[in-house]
Amino acid sequence: MEATNYINQLPEERKPAMEKLLDLLKENLPTGFELQMQYSMPSYVVPHTIFPAGYHCNPKEPLPFISIASQKNFIAVYHMGLYANLELYNWFVSEYPKYNKYKLDMGKSCIRFKRMDDIPYELLGQLFQKMSVQDWIDIYQENLIKK
Repeated sequence: MEATNYINQLPEERKPAMEKLLDLLKENLPTGFELQMQYSMPSYVVPHTIFPAGYHCNPKEPLPFISIASQKNFIAVYHMGLYANLELYNWFVSEYPKYNKYKLDMGKSCIRFKRMDDIPYELLGQLFQKMSVQDWIDIYQENLIKK
């Protein structure tokens, strides 16, 4: 399933937010990340042409980076860089209140938005620009070796 098909099958009220997130990713992610369907979600990955080793959990899969999904009660942005880089995580957590009046609903890499009208697109655009493909590969490999 392609990202467009994924969005087309969503409830009407979710489509604009998901389309805007995909556009934001396309406009702001550094060169090299590739849009694919991964784990049944539109995802930007590091393709095997750049990182042949793939994802350590399943080397046949490209290295995941950012995915977006329409879940039952929220829209989720899964950003692996937030999970792996404490400095980036802290930056995002400290910036969030400047862009949204609601409490941040976030796990280690999952940012959940229950209100479609309150997604901080400007802040997410900044977040998407902060890590290059090489930055992500370096952090991924560094964290993988530590384990």
